[in-house]
This record gives sequence, structure tokens and C-alpha cells, in this order.
Amino acid sequence: MDRYPDILEDILHSDENSDDEWDILLAETKREEESRSKRRNKQRGSVPGHRIIRRGRVEGHERLYHDYFAPNCVYDAFFRRRFRMGCPLFLRIVNGVEQYDPYFVQKTDAIGNLGLSSLQKVIAAFRILTYGTPADSVDEYMRIGESIAIESLRRFVQAVIAVFGDEYLRPPNNNDIARLLAIGEQRGFPGMLGSIDCMHWKWKNCPTAWQGMYTGHCHEPTIILEAVASQDLWIWHAFFGLPGSLNDINVLERSPVFATLTEGRAPPINYRINGHDYTMGYYLADGIYPIWSTFVKTIPCPQGLKRKHFAATQESIRKDVERAFGVLQARFAIVRGPARFWDEETLAYIMKACIIMHNMIIEDEGATNDNDFDGSGENPIVQVSHVHTPKFVDFIQTHHQIRSNASHSQLQSDLIEHLWQRYGQ
Repeated sequence: MDRYPDILEDILHSDENSDDEWDILLAETKREEESRSKRRNKQRGSVPGHRIIRRGRVEGHERLYHDYFAPNCVYDAFFRRRFRMGCPLFLRIVNGVEQYDPYFVQKTDAIGNLGLSSLQKVIAAFRILTYGTPADSVDEYMRIGESIAIESLRRFVQAVIAVFGDEYLRPPNNNDIARLLAIGEQRGFPGMLGSIDCMHWKWKNCPTAWQGMYTGHCHEPTIILEAVASQDLWIWHAFFGLPGSLNDINVLERSPVFATLTEGRAPPINYRINGHDYTMGYYLADGIYPIWSTFVKTIPCPQGLKRKHFAATQESIRKDVERAFGVLQARFAIVRGPARFWDEETLAYIMKACIIMHNMIIEDEGATNDNDFDGSGENPIVQVSHVHTPKFVDFIQTHHQIRSNASHSQLQSDLIEHLWQRYGQ
């Protein structure tokens, strides 16, 4: 009432207290209290003007639990279809992410209300990855806002890479190479370590200033993924982030796919084809790749039965990496549709996390015969030296051996004869 001192003073010192004046004072006081109450309602919460939605987070968590994780859950038969993996593997990922990042641990606010559970945050991120839906589409079922869903996605993919990346996104060790060589021998390609190719991911929200650099033969901004995959669709090598205006050769020149080989840290590979000895493995590739000793390409216009048989066999086995791309996009629709994030770093995290979980699913479903990783088969750590040593000569020699056209031609000729003697006759 201090905003109306004149009215109050007149009433207190007046000999005749009028009922009308008291009514005026009460009416003004009531209007002032109502205006203050409205201002308080608009500024509730930690952010002035922030709209509060009572989503029922606890009820949302209980619904998730009874639908998918209770002993007699409602959608037990649909879990593999909707989460792209079995329940034990999913809970393993949830536990690993929750232990790595405290953000996913359920907390209480200042007045004791429970916040979002780890299941709600992880499943919201999973739905965005697997279905490729916008972040606000998970609000109705997960009871999680758009901003928190985006933050959960960013933190989830980073946690997956940090926790599982060393095991499920790594170059093959000694045991892996022995298994890959055995598979290649069975398929008629001794010394084969897999197939290599590139995939383009459309970038919808590419900044306007960068669209020319990221636009290539797809006529829209894209980001390139170079990958090496084996018969079981396990992705052994993933190099992501180059603009879509580059071709496969430009990506190869910047890729670390042969870094361990040139540095002398690759496990030894020895095999014999048609009476010739070889000491380097190779990848099956399409026609755009260069004529190197580490690539075996098809013959564009084969003449004769031997060459036709080789071309058909190489083209069929080379599809392993294409199938890996197709399965990856089918499991995680976010990498099939246009990318909606603005920064390259988040897109790189998403792609790597999807590849890691793709490999985890392959291992969990038994597609690999022996893929145990305990670190014992890893390549030894090499101490960095800053002085000139004779090993530099070996580095240059290996570099030239990788790019040898003569070795490529000899290897292709030996494989043509080997396949014809084994399958063609």
C-alpha cells in the first residue's frame, strides 16, 4: 500500500472516514496484488519467462520399464526389432555409458523431484539414431524435452566411443588377421583382408559458406565415410569427415588405412599364390582405386573364360563393404537420411558410434567366429624416435612397395590362375 501514500494519509487524517475512499483503496491494492502475482507466475523456474511443462517423468520411466524391461514386459517380442539388438547387449551399453558419464545418472532437484532416468535419456538417443526422427518426436513417449534429447544424443555417442571404441573400432590384430586370411583362402583370395569403398552421407544443415566444398557428384552437400569390411560385415577401418567434393582417390591419399603398414607396425602376412610369395595383404576395390599392390580390382572388359571368371568372382566378393553400408544404414536410419546437425564434430561422433554399435551387434549375434579382444593380440607400442635411423629407409621402401604397379599386375595374374584352377575348370 506504499504506492498510494496520498490516499492512505487523507483517509487517516480525515475526520469523516468515507466508505467510498476505503473501497477505492482496497480496489487499488487488489489490482496491485494481481499484477504482482502475474509477474511471479511468468518468472517461475530458473530461466525468466521459461515455460514449465509437467511431463510426468517418473510415470514415463515406469512405462518404459514395464514395456521393455520388466520380467513379463509388454513388448518383449519387439525388443530386437525396435532397438536393433538384444536386451542384454542394450543394458550393457546403458551401464557402460552411465558409469562413464554422470550426466546419465538419475538425480533429484532442489525440492526432491526425480529427474530423467538413464533409460529415458539413452532410449531417447537410441530412437533418434535408429529411426532418424527429429529430437522433439521422442517427447510424447519418453517424456523428455527437445533440448535434453539433443544433449543426451551428443553425450551418448561420445560415451559409446570412449567406452567401447578401443575394442570395437580398431585395426585387426594378429588373431584377427589370421582369421581374415583363412576366410580369404576359403573364398579363393589368399591374402585378402576385406574390401574397401566410400559412402556419402547427406548433410542437410551444411552451412551456406561450405556448401560448394561439400557438394560433389551427388549435387548436394555430403560427408564421406571410407570403410573396410569383411565377410561378416565387421567394419575394421572407418575414416570419416572429408567433404563430398572429393573422390575415392582423394580420400585414400588422406586416409590412414595403410599407416600401420608403412610404419612397420602391421602384423606380418605371408602367403603363396601360383608359386609366388607375397608379404602384404590386399583389399578388394572397385575401378576408381589406383593400381597398387594392396588393391585387387576387377577387369573392366574381360576377354577369355579365365578373366571373366575372375571378374565375376571379384565383383561378387567385393560387395561385402556395400552390404556393410546397407546394414549400417538399415540399423541406424540417421546415417541413411539427411544429417540435421550443424557441426562436423557431432556428425563424426554419430557415425563412429553407429559403427561401434554395428560391430557390437555382429559380435552379439554370433556372426564372428572368434572376435575376443583382451589386448593380448594387439600390436606392440612403438616408441617415437626423433633421430635419423635406418628404419626411415624401410619406411620409404614399404611406401614404394604399396604403390608398385608391377606387384599389382603380378598379383592379379596369379589370382586369375588360382581361381581358374580351383573353381573354373
